[in-house]
Amino acid sequence: MRQDSGPDGRKGLTFIEAARRAQIVAAAIDTIAELGYGQASLARIAERAGTSKGVISYHFASKDVLIREVASEVLAKGEAYMVPRILAERSGRGVLRAYIESNLAFMRDHRNHLVAVLDIFFNARDDDGRPLLEEKSLDYVVTSLEQLLAHFQAIGEFRADFDPHAMAMAVRGAIDQVPPQLTRHPDLDIDGYARELTTLFDRATRP
Repeated sequence: MRQDSGPDGRKGLTFIEAARRAQIVAAAIDTIAELGYGQASLARIAERAGTSKGVISYHFASKDVLIREVASEVLAKGEAYMVPRILAERSGRGVLRAYIESNLAFMRDHRNHLVAVLDIFFNARDDDGRPLLEEKSLDYVVTSLEQLLAHFQAIGEFRADFDPHAMAMAVRGAIDQVPPQLTRHPDLDIDGYARELTTLFDRATRP
């Protein structure tokens, strides 16, 4: 049985090929999280995956293609984890709490994923020195939260006198401090941090 094509355009992946690609992506995530993007060579990724550079090149046309697949995998996994939890809430306070808690719970349970993808966003460059991934992806994270805040502000569930964009940046800034902290403090109490943030931003947005 065969699956759809991968991101590099290869058609008709078998389940074995798809499993091998997933293994390589997982090895790339762990290698970047441990060594940093700059030191995560294909040779080191291959060593961690228990394969060869040639096998990686068979599945991914270049390191850039592999890195884009890593970012896509992490973002898709994060979205699948967080969105249902956020949409399950109906009140503004519930949505904001679920947003903060689900983001931080995902970081707690997928530490290497978050460390790796942020390293990629900030440090990965193509041959011309341009960011490998579009920074508008990061802008969208703030914009989508801003829209949620503005919606509940408009219907009176949040106080009317704060700037939704500034509040969204503050929330994201507090959340996005966690991955770099985890690299230095692996035992960081993320659950406790989540409780503090939900209390802080609940008070900041409450009418």
